Amino acid sequence: MLWMVLFWEFAKVGLFCVGGGYASMPLIQACVVDDYHWLTLSEFIDVFTISQMTPGPIGINAATFAGMKVAGFPGSVAATLGFASPSFLLCLFVARLFARYGNIGRIRGVLNGLRPAVVALICAAGISFISLSLFGTEQFPLEAAAMKAGFDPKNTLILVLALIAARRKVNVIYILLGSGLFGVALGMMG
Repeated sequence: MLWMVLFWEFAKVGLFCVGGGYASMPLIQACVVDDYHWLTLSEFIDVFTISQMTPGPIGINAATFAGMKVAGFPGSVAATLGFASPSFLLCLFVARLFARYGNIGRIRGVLNGLRPAVVALICAAGISFISLSLFGTEQFPLEAAAMKAGFDPKNTLILVLALIAARRKVNVIYILLGSGLFGVALGMMG
């Protein structure tokens, strides 16, 4: 029965993740980390990282990996189908509307209105990820003592270098590979 829950929950995520895979991350996080506690935030970030490194859309990959972690192969199939079904059906519906009416002015207005919300969702997920990476907690610590106690300078260095590389348009694969190798090297240094 868990695979049915996975299908339904990921179908809801797939239905409301307008703007691509990154916009789906806070919705998937809310489902698997916050609501059902199937994964810890650290495990979710690992799933997100693996999803970045594998070919295919990040939301589909994250659903597949999260489903596998929660309920094995049937869970991965259920989560993947759940995530993909709303998009598939919605694309069929919208394609039919475009073919029939051809006037996309109002639809374009709706999509333009959704852009700021998508950016906010991506930022919210990014803030949680940054906080966990730099301070070891899902929420930014508000007190200076808590901020100093949990601060990880090695992860901060990797974050800054990865941001610089990303701004210079270095290939994502090289950024991930370099960050992983740099993390191993820093870990070996103590």
